[in-house]
Amino acid sequence: MHMLAMLLQDNQPNPQMIQHMVMAMMAIIPIIMVITIAIFMVPCWFICKKAGFSPWLSLLCIIPSLGTLVLLYVLAFAEWKVGPAPLAAYPPPYPPQQPPYPPQA
Repeated sequence: MHMLAMLLQDNQPNPQMIQHMVMAMMAIIPIIMVITIAIFMVPCWFICKKAGFSPWLSLLCIIPSLGTLVLLYVLAFAEWKVGPAPLAAYPPPYPPQQPPYPPQA
């Protein structure tokens, strides 16, 4: 914060201070990029696996904007290889229980 305040003042900052700030940013930005890619890649991995596609398609998320967009279009417009899960139903009792007809006295 001290360095940012120095930059916003009217006097010129020290060139060495600017160099230190740039070096710090060059160390932090790749870490932020890796975390962001992982945040998008993990859900895409599971979606591809559940859709019946190769989960390795989620590696398209490494290309931040274009790759993720291509993957979304592939998932949206491709025919998924898995069908919906069948609905669970209760089996009818075997043999069917019917009251005796005509009623006996």
